[in-house]
Amino acid sequence: MALVPEAPSSRVRQLNSCPLKKSGRYVLYWMISARRLQWNFGLQQAVHRAQTLNLPLVILEPIGCRAKWSSVRFHHFVIEGMAEHHALCQERGIAYHPYVEPEPGHGVGLVEAYAQKAAAVITDDFPCYFLPRMVQTLGQRIDVPLECVDSNGIFPMRATDQVFTTAHAFRRFLQKNIKPYLSEFPVADSLAGPILSMEIPGQIARKWSPATPGLLNRDASALAQLPIDQTVQPAAFRGGLKAAQEAVARFFKSRLPRYADDRNNPEQEAASGLSPYLHFGHVSAHEVFSRLAAKESWKPEHLPEKASGSREGWWQMSPAAEAFLDELITWREVGYNFTSHREDYDQYESLPAWARQSLEKHAGDHRPSLYDLHQLEIAQTHDELWNAAQRQLVREGRMHNYLRMLWGKKVLEWSLTPQQAVETLIHLNNKYAVDGRNPNSYSGIFWVFGRYDRAWGPERPIFGTIRYMSSDNTARKLPVKDYLKRYAASSGK
Repeated sequence: MALVPEAPSSRVRQLNSCPLKKSGRYVLYWMISARRLQWNFGLQQAVHRAQTLNLPLVILEPIGCRAKWSSVRFHHFVIEGMAEHHALCQERGIAYHPYVEPEPGHGVGLVEAYAQKAAAVITDDFPCYFLPRMVQTLGQRIDVPLECVDSNGIFPMRATDQVFTTAHAFRRFLQKNIKPYLSEFPVADSLAGPILSMEIPGQIARKWSPATPGLLNRDASALAQLPIDQTVQPAAFRGGLKAAQEAVARFFKSRLPRYADDRNNPEQEAASGLSPYLHFGHVSAHEVFSRLAAKESWKPEHLPEKASGSREGWWQMSPAAEAFLDELITWREVGYNFTSHREDYDQYESLPAWARQSLEKHAGDHRPSLYDLHQLEIAQTHDELWNAAQRQLVREGRMHNYLRMLWGKKVLEWSLTPQQAVETLIHLNNKYAVDGRNPNSYSGIFWVFGRYDRAWGPERPIFGTIRYMSSDNTARKLPVKDYLKRYAASSGK
């Protein structure tokens, strides 16, 4: 059987200059964001290294309890994927270590311990939250190569140094430059080929015990013992490969035909629902694209030679597929472009100069309504549509896409300063949204304040020339009566 090819060079960063350790007993794949065993460039690179060195592969998938916003909601979602990985790796005889940190600091030294007897360490290249600092630090602490592999999107994050300020500019750039990468997709199943088996090193397993059956089964009592936010309960949808595959199938079968027309309607389930699975890596953008291409009978040679920057027509697919691809690739990946090149991606100061100037010009404007973080968190405002959207976020771990824009605009309007509004939105989104703490969600938050947008007239109080949205206009434009009933204060679980 042919060996798995290495990941494309455009996807791989060397985080230190250490040579392969000849005495290494295995290759370690440190799975931290692409949490899947399929369509994964990082896993593919690790399998390639293991096969060419004739060494076993060890997969370490940890989740810590020290990160800000750690909660039962996110642990539950991730552990659902871990349970599936554990079963598959047992079936195929692959060493897999699911580690759920039981107390703050317990996981310190785990990766270093594995690295001591590894020939090389491979990990995922994720451009925001605490992950970039964590992997950079590890690269300086170990004496074996640390390869960081980008398996996030269709266009490699590091294939350009340019930071794009509008979706149109990024879309036009993609249309000019994405074609070579449409033939560089990850292997669908890297674990199908020959991989040497081994047991998890006993000394490591004793000090950093793998997740117990109770945790892998998501027993409430086991989760309750973890030092994480116990008030944010599991989402209204499951995590893991099976749930992700079901979400993709459901979208293609019943939602995609209505996507272009109905995705902004909060009373129609026409949005893809894939962002939580993309965020935690339970599904790959490459797999979603491949399945859509097969459904559309599409091939790369169908693409036109000239880039237009247009949202419609360039992919030569159906209008619904084109609309979805603009979200999956243009809007999702423009966020990865920004966060991979700007360390201040989550700071007010990262906004374009025109937006900051306009917001600061109106910083002293009278705010008819002001709400503090607690009032917003418990949906205690005068605006019932906003309250309903916030309740959906808290209860389910998601919010309707269109209403998320309105949700952000109202927080800007109800905050003492735009800087305070930025902090509030980041906190609420990252605490409750399963797809939070992600480049795409930072794009959505900062779009509220002008990122990727342009100046709009007429100039208004508080907003200045930032695009304005109101609940009244939204209710006139879209049906919301049933949505309001569904997420009324009395309709909670």
